[in-house]
Amino acid sequence: MAASGAAFIGFVLGHMYGNLKAFGGQEKFNEYAHHLRELGEPLLPYEGFIWIMRVGLLAALIVHVVCAVVLARRAGQARTVKYAVKKNKGSSLSSRTMRWGGATLLLFIIWHLVNFTFGKVNVQTGETGAAAGDPYSLLVDTFDVWWMTIIYLVAMVALAFHLHHGTWSALQTLGLTNTASSRQRAKTAGWVLAVVVAGGFSAVPLSVLLGIIEK
Repeated sequence: MAASGAAFIGFVLGHMYGNLKAFGGQEKFNEYAHHLRELGEPLLPYEGFIWIMRVGLLAALIVHVVCAVVLARRAGQARTVKYAVKKNKGSSLSSRTMRWGGATLLLFIIWHLVNFTFGKVNVQTGETGAAAGDPYSLLVDTFDVWWMTIIYLVAMVALAFHLHHGTWSALQTLGLTNTASSRQRAKTAGWVLAVVVAGGFSAVPLSVLLGIIEK
């Protein structure tokens, strides 16, 4: 769980950085998207890097979900009788919503792929999604629709909570929270990562909706 989560943290940081290039305008954003497809050439074929990333992320997703199911079952078997009175004094909201947040993010990933990778078709080339030749326009057209932006922002709230507790849990699993100071640093790291990533991702759709980013 910790290792696959760390892989996703690296991915969302890189993905957020790429999304923020939308503030540079259509040419800069499309140039970045095109560069990703050529990355590694001639050692890799065209789009080779993207397919390696896709396979790696799919493997990490499967591992992450399987681990979540195994841990949930293990927790259920550890206490078969529910508490008569349950008070959440030592747990945070992010820790208590990890399962629901994870399910929300899984549904969002499917929606995100359908919309940005498989959902739009270039009638001239037959390419779909961001490969349709103008990912910047696809991005702006998507977030010009208010309810699409709401879906995205709700998912970013779920991502923030997931990152907050997930970072702490991963560092704890890796044995990096053995002292009071290290535990405090782990909690701070979780908050910083959650705010930076969720805030960075949310900045683009909000800016489109407000007319700051436009075609």
